[in-house]
Amino acid sequence: MAWFKRVEKGIVTPTEQKKETPDGLWHKCPECKTVISTAEHRQQLYTCPKCDHHDRINSHEYFEILFDGNQFQELDENLSSSDPLHFVDTKPYPDRIVATQRKTNLKDAVRTAHGTMHGVDLVVACMDFNFIGGSMGSVVGEKIARAIDYSRAHKIPFLMISKSGGARMMEAGYSLMQMAKTSAKLALLAEEKIPYISLLTDPTTGGVTASFAMLGDFNISEPGALIGFAGPRVIKETIGKDLPKGFQSAEFVLEHGFLDFIVHRKELKQRLADLLNLLRPEVTVANA
Repeated sequence: MAWFKRVEKGIVTPTEQKKETPDGLWHKCPECKTVISTAEHRQQLYTCPKCDHHDRINSHEYFEILFDGNQFQELDENLSSSDPLHFVDTKPYPDRIVATQRKTNLKDAVRTAHGTMHGVDLVVACMDFNFIGGSMGSVVGEKIARAIDYSRAHKIPFLMISKSGGARMMEAGYSLMQMAKTSAKLALLAEEKIPYISLLTDPTTGGVTASFAMLGDFNISEPGALIGFAGPRVIKETIGKDLPKGFQSAEFVLEHGFLDFIVHRKELKQRLADLLNLLRPEVTVANA
């Protein structure tokens, strides 16, 4: 009756000789569950080849995608937040900043840079959601304002890539003041007829949506991005009603007139270059 008895011993390979697949070699799409290698995922610009789901990426990846040869001059890279309110929650705000800087290798939730995209000069400000949810504090507002000043001084188009949970509560009123400051700087940019393109990515919410993210000469988005002021759950609980299907998705926002178009990440660089070439007469007027 050997059919129910173990005739041979089981696995006898010593632990030190076991071969396991290293972490990070494969990527599983959160939407359709398709599995591809991380190398292929990067080649696909962090989008799913089956369902086109766009994974969240940050400034490092966007700069690599947009700037020719990944060559750029970073602006104001060493600005870091202070603690004007002496804010403490589970830990003091300065300790949280230092811990997040070490974890992300970033100084704050936005990076700004000047480079070329298909040979066209461009200033880019890109938010990083990994840094305290991409929250907008005084450094975020100041770096964006300085990047706009750089665009004005050199007559270069400005691209804002937004990805944020909103204002940074640890800076309270100082954070909210950045909405007015960045909006005023963009008004000066418009007066000088220098193009401003706003790219909204997943998620763009709160005070960022209520200020610079929606003030572009062209407001564009990636597919499926969450765009709104308060989140869907908060709105549903506030009004006590079910929300329309796809509420606050980029497609819903486009249908209701708040976006000019949605662009796939693989087409982003070329579409932006085409748009800036179309707007070049305005830049020439500004230079004249």
